Amino acid sequence: MALFGFIGAGNMGFALLKACYSTFGKNELVYFDASAQKCQETESQLGIPAEDSNISVAKKCKYLVLAVKPQFMPEVLDEIKDVITNQIIISIAAGISIDSIREKLGFPAKIVRAMPNTPALIFKGITGISYSSGSFSDEEKEIIGRFFSSFGRYEVFDEKLMNAVTCASGSSPAYVYMFIEALADSVVDLGIPRDKAYILAAQTVLGAAAMVLETGEHPGALKDKVCSPGGTTIAAVKALEEHGFRNAIMKATEACFNRAEKLTLKK
Repeated sequence: MALFGFIGAGNMGFALLKACYSTFGKNELVYFDASAQKCQETESQLGIPAEDSNISVAKKCKYLVLAVKPQFMPEVLDEIKDVITNQIIISIAAGISIDSIREKLGFPAKIVRAMPNTPALIFKGITGISYSSGSFSDEEKEIIGRFFSSFGRYEVFDEKLMNAVTCASGSSPAYVYMFIEALADSVVDLGIPRDKAYILAAQTVLGAAAMVLETGEHPGALKDKVCSPGGTTIAAVKALEEHGFRNAIMKATEACFNRAEKLTLKK
């Protein structure tokens, strides 16, 4: 019996599987993907042969990670429901509620709903997780914590906040990439070579984020420390405010949340 089983070895599924491999070892993993190519690629990189079906994976693990797209979740749950007994289910499918998984399985299984983000691909992710009602042992929570820590950081939330977590970290890497691209474009216009412009912009975002996390200071206080009276930074901040920088982010979050709510209701 393996500790972890993965149904799905796509981009995100493989990233989590690889992190799990590094933390728990190859003997604690089983997996299957509907794509034979994905199974072959995973075996070639990790040296672990794929199982022959989703059912085989579900039977052979304690913690079952469902790394499938939301539209495929009902089909997968129908397939495995008769072999689920005391396995703990970890779902990373966006918009799929704990209650909907339990309803499909037909009993109140222990479920962890998770929203990772794409930086998990380089083990720098942040994941919001929510536990189902019911008693998880200290050992189970310790193993779950080690799993999510293997590809970044994690924070625990009430499930009703998971769509907001999508806004905060699930979708927002796209906005950060847009900011990096825009900042790089603006300094390319001033003569900086494009390759160096991307490095300057990306490393600045990385460093600024680390300052927030490592100092514990309020982002506004850190911003103020950069804004010298009558200087270049406060002039730039004034221009950002005049052009609706904060409002644009808040409107983006509102649109993201509204779409997440609609998608959740459709499941």
